[in-house]
Amino acid sequence: MSHITVCARFRPLNSRERRDHGDAICIQTLDPETFNLKDEKEEEFTFSFDRAFYQESEQVDVYEFLARPIVRDAANGINGTILTYGQTGAGKTYSMEGPGILCCDEQKKGLLPRVVDGLFEATKVSEETSKYVIKLSMVEIYMEKVRDLFDLSKDNIQIKERKAQGILLSGVTEITVLDPAEAFKSLSSGIANRAVGETQMNMASSRSHCVYIFTVQQDLTTDNRAKVGKLILVDLAGSEKVEKTGAEGRVLEEAKTINKSLSALGNVINALTCGTPGKANHIPYRDSKLTRILQDALGGNSQTALLCCCSPSSSNASESLSTLRFGARAKHIKASPRVNCKEDNKCTKMQGVTSLTKNESCERILSKLREKLDIEDVKLLEELFILEGIFFDPSLVENLESAYEDVTIRTIASLQQAVEELVITVEEFKRENKVLKEKLEAVEISDRLHKEAGENVSFLHRISEIGFFIPWLGSFFMSRG
Repeated sequence: MSHITVCARFRPLNSRERRDHGDAICIQTLDPETFNLKDEKEEEFTFSFDRAFYQESEQVDVYEFLARPIVRDAANGINGTILTYGQTGAGKTYSMEGPGILCCDEQKKGLLPRVVDGLFEATKVSEETSKYVIKLSMVEIYMEKVRDLFDLSKDNIQIKERKAQGILLSGVTEITVLDPAEAFKSLSSGIANRAVGETQMNMASSRSHCVYIFTVQQDLTTDNRAKVGKLILVDLAGSEKVEKTGAEGRVLEEAKTINKSLSALGNVINALTCGTPGKANHIPYRDSKLTRILQDALGGNSQTALLCCCSPSSSNASESLSTLRFGARAKHIKASPRVNCKEDNKCTKMQGVTSLTKNESCERILSKLREKLDIEDVKLLEELFILEGIFFDPSLVENLESAYEDVTIRTIASLQQAVEELVITVEEFKRENKVLKEKLEAVEISDRLHKEAGENVSFLHRISEIGFFIPWLGSFFMSRG
């Protein structure tokens, strides 16, 4: 298992910050990983991440440290996710795209164009032994709807989950790209369809979360294997304070939705990092479209990197502090990335293991698991092996360890998913029970009122009978008297 890579990046002061607050900054550098932040009350906080990038850092520095390892592994069948997070106007989109996706300035190119170049470079290295296909999709989450930026008629894409493929977007447009130029052209058309708007803090503020999805399929020519790696880049919309952005009308409604989804993201991270050890707690992935799409990236089958973008200005110290605390919590998330075999070709022929059949491989690994787990019946694990296509060279100790860890992780994940579904089912039953209870109480009240009304009618009828009888009785006694 591995932890999420978390880095902080501080952009240079902008003209507005210099005009209103001078050159005052809230950051003090200690070393390449550690720095102090002083808030508006002059209280000092120390943060330590995998790396901190300051205003003199180059775009290429961010790519080389944060993204390049993930790009390399994506070309070899391992999922990866890169996110930019922070206050609106903190430099997230610049870090992701640079001045523009078609910008030819090598120094200013952002993560996205460098990732495209990196993917095609990685595929060229192994083209003698492998055949690659790279597909590209692009969506935005706007007002809690997933919109296809390559086909705007698809404005409410559904999020699905498959056991072998994980989280996927049903019916999303996938474009096969043959070279970087074609990829840049497609990305440029998608970016032009993004929802943006002007606020007092940003001339072109992102009004949606933008998700770039690269699917890299590697068919090995030397044997009968296929690997599929998915690389996701997410340019998150910035958190906003209305008093600073001056948002009104539609822009205000967009800000509310953005902040709500970022809050849901924070809740997922809290649930992942603050749970009771050894106890499966509920992870609220389904509370927003953003967290649902990022389910694999947050504690699942993916290598994940988070870039926390901040303003160094003292006027934005509280927002920068919130961003950095978010990153500090995310640093504790554990992931379990693994090589993904294509669903219809489950790596049944492994290099150096041609003498062993699937059953023999499973049996030897299961024998080792019996010793580790100290149990007699491992039928469930055996079925899990077969269902998931987990086949390793049992003669290698590291593969045995990997198999043991992989099975354990998947079992826990399956149990967590089952518990999550059970919680949802229980909540549905509670709601149904509440509705039925309310209906039953309404029926009981109606019956009681009807019964009381009937008793009142009967009483009045008796009174009227008595009223009729009394005058007759009086005249009877008078005549007898």
